[in-house]
Amino acid sequence: MNKYLIFRTDRIGDFLLSAILVKSIKRNDPNSKIFMVCSLKNFDYVKSFEFIDEIFLIKKGIFNKLKLLNKLTKNHYKSIIIHDGKKRSSILSFFLISRLKISINRNLDFSHFHNILKILERLNFNFSDIDLNLFESRSFFNKKKFNYDYSVFHFDEKWVHEMYIKNYKNIEPTQNELISLMNDIVTKTKMKLIITTGKSCPNLLNIASSNNNNNNITFFKNLNILELEEIILNSKLLISCHGSVSHMASGKSIKQIDIVDQNIKNPYDRWTEHFRNYFPLYRCKFNDLSKKIINLL
Repeated sequence: MNKYLIFRTDRIGDFLLSAILVKSIKRNDPNSKIFMVCSLKNFDYVKSFEFIDEIFLIKKGIFNKLKLLNKLTKNHYKSIIIHDGKKRSSILSFFLISRLKISINRNLDFSHFHNILKILERLNFNFSDIDLNLFESRSFFNKKKFNYDYSVFHFDEKWVHEMYIKNYKNIEPTQNELISLMNDIVTKTKMKLIITTGKSCPNLLNIASSNNNNNNITFFKNLNILELEEIILNSKLLISCHGSVSHMASGKSIKQIDIVDQNIKNPYDRWTEHFRNYFPLYRCKFNDLSKKIINLL
């Protein structure tokens, strides 16, 4: 049995990139065993994936890192992959035994998918499009949560200017603009619409939900990540600002309209080159953005 250790000590969306790599390794080396070092932000979510064989949590503090190192040294690895590109991961890997160590330089001007292909090349493995299908083993993959077709509009803090990165273009709607877009989505798609949020529900959405008179629109607030994933994976369409939900939709090739910031120095296609059924829009005034969203439906 060949053992592979992958460092992914960042967020959920980043892990879903590494999940493509894991799927490729498992297909090329069916007897492989995958170990992964995770952060507090993605640990519980990673635990829910059956194709990750053993998971370790990295915590702050030298003593905790020494305890982690002691656990990791109990295995000899065929390959150690520092897929998060973090210094702390590189330091830990220095003390571990492996035939091959691969580190990703996050500063290079390559897409994350390109880096996955380069890692597979170093491992003498090939890539297949089926490696992009991340969710077949999920217990609810073929089970519908609702007995109707629906779209998802994920309205989280990225839509509210004061709650997100203030040097990004302001796309915050008024209450009337938000309700109008929701109604237009229902009319254009001829499907029901589910509104979801992140951990913190923007107050604007609380107001909009209390004033909603459309029975085809349902609000689900403050979902945990597995509840959110289940709703997205059974939807026909996702509208969101780029985040972990975007990687979920791509992992099942669900049509998505992804609102991104136009950043020349750090373009979003570095994260989305492998996305399928994908339609990005740059952030702009909400009225203009709404028209572009409706035109893509």
